[in-house]
Amino acid sequence: MHTSPIPSDQQPPVARAIVREVGLRDGLQSIATVVSTAHKIDWINAAYAAGQREIEVGSFVPARLLPQLADTAEVLAHAKTLPGLVASVLVPNFKGAERALDCGADLMVVPLSASHAHSLANLRKTPDEVVAEVARIRALRDASGHRTLIEGGVGTAFGCTLQGEVAESEVLRLMQALLDAGADHVSLADTVGFADPASVARLFEKARALVGDRLACAHFHDTRGMGLANVYAAWQTGITRFDACLAGIGGCPHAPGASGNVTTEDLVFMLERMGVATGIDVTALLALRQRVAGWLAGETLHGTLWQAGLPQNAAPAALRESATA
Repeated sequence: MHTSPIPSDQQPPVARAIVREVGLRDGLQSIATVVSTAHKIDWINAAYAAGQREIEVGSFVPARLLPQLADTAEVLAHAKTLPGLVASVLVPNFKGAERALDCGADLMVVPLSASHAHSLANLRKTPDEVVAEVARIRALRDASGHRTLIEGGVGTAFGCTLQGEVAESEVLRLMQALLDAGADHVSLADTVGFADPASVARLFEKARALVGDRLACAHFHDTRGMGLANVYAAWQTGITRFDACLAGIGGCPHAPGASGNVTTEDLVFMLERMGVATGIDVTALLALRQRVAGWLAGETLHGTLWQAGLPQNAAPAALRESATA
């Protein structure tokens, strides 16, 4: 029997990553189908059973704007019954933050677009007005005694279909401004799928040099087929938390051409093959994908793992090798 020459208490720890499922918000808001509350709850239960421990369950926006997410409070209430699940919501403004706090969300993502044009189209505010809103939200959170975390999500960090180029210096300035205004941490998003691995490595290295571990998440779209490569580039800079959508659904309704988030099942498979533990059962995710596909009949789904299938024992072998290296 093989034994490691290194004592168990001295062996390097297994690398780990968190995959936050955002399909219930980012995915569903971008398609016409309205999924029932019961099916959303089934989705959360199955994702939880598969091992996912961070799920963005919806967004507190007016129902007339996004009827797909009108039941966010009810879905969040169920998510909070699952032990150890971090249930997050997106809040576009102060009123949304009030609802998130009242409903006990574990984390609220406040989106900010580094593109001035996209910010006005998406939020009807300039980027600096969003920063000021975050300061108000932080004051409200602290005064109310809630422990809900605030994540400032910097979108269009790699360019914008409306504005074009977005300067790295502006992305970094706004990221720091969000933290100064009271965000607990920040994330960077390639909202329109313009990023490439070299630009990801460059921007994330600069961002981590500026704010360290307070840059806590990366959000990539696979619009032009570089989503997983961009994840890997961010991983190489030290990022260990990533957003993804089951079946690669999603996009941004205010950014033309911004279709297709990184596919959850493909991302988990890649990480596990690399020896990075996610705690997620890929086979269970593929079974969930099949159920969700039935709820989204007629919608365009993405991803490649569901087509090719799993190679026998590939992911477990990678993890065993990593654990004993």
